[in-house]
Parts: sequence; structure tokens; C-alpha cells
Amino acid sequence: MERFIYGRDSFNTRMRIPYTRITIVNLKKPITREINISLKWLGTSLGLFNLRDKDKSCFRIFIELLKCAKRKEELTSDELARKLKLSRGTIIHHIKKLMDAGIVTRERNKYSLRANNLTSLIEEIEKDLRRTCDDLKDIAREIDKRLELI
Repeated sequence: MERFIYGRDSFNTRMRIPYTRITIVNLKKPITREINISLKWLGTSLGLFNLRDKDKSCFRIFIELLKCAKRKEELTSDELARKLKLSRGTIIHHIKKLMDAGIVTRERNKYSLRANNLTSLIEEIEKDLRRTCDDLKDIAREIDKRLELI
């Protein structure tokens, strides 16, 4: 499911603009190489997990989707809810967050990680970040010219 913000163009025509929310939190890398600590660090660095998620639902969904990537499977929200013993509403809430972050994709009502492994996933996020920074620079340059700052 593609996410959109709504705006108006110069002709005042309403338009939908697709978006991905890119969040990077600069955390010190864990000293230990314990897999769960590394996975939590990775997810927290991507802004996925927070203190409000008391039962670690988002982390559990992320881990389940990671296992599915290994098996090259996709799951519906009902299947995720059943496997994780969470409500479908909780699954949908966290899936939307993962989709907004560009980490999870949906195809035919089934969810999967955007890439088959974590390295590829981070590389895709890096491409998103570079494209976003390039767009920001282009617009900043245009504004600078209009304001005669350069």
C-alpha cells in the first residue's frame, strides 16, 4: 500500500504525493554480538521501536517478517495476528508504520520485507535517503537562486 500526502499544485489542483518516512537514529553500536540486541539496535536506529510498545509488538512483527524473508514467504495480517497472538488491529497499526518507513511492502494483501535480507534492506533505505537528499538540494538551490543567496 503506497502512502500519500495531499497537496495542491500551482493550478490549485488537488494531488496525491507518495511518501516514505525515513528515520535514522544515531545510536552507539552495541558492544555485544548477541543477535537479539543487534536486531533491536537495528530497528531502533531505523526509528521502528519505541517505549510505548510495551509488549514489543512491532519488534515481534519485524522478526516474523524477517523469518518469512528467509523462507521467501509473505503473510496476511490475519496470519501474522494468529502466529504472534496479537490483534489484527495491532498488526495493522505496526505494519502501517513499517510500510511508512519503507521496510515492508504489501502485495495481494500479503506483507513482506522490502528486501530478502537486512543488508539489501539497508541499501534500499540508503538509496531512498540519497534520492531525498538530492531532491532537497535541488529545491534548496532553486530557493537560493530565487532569493539571490547564490
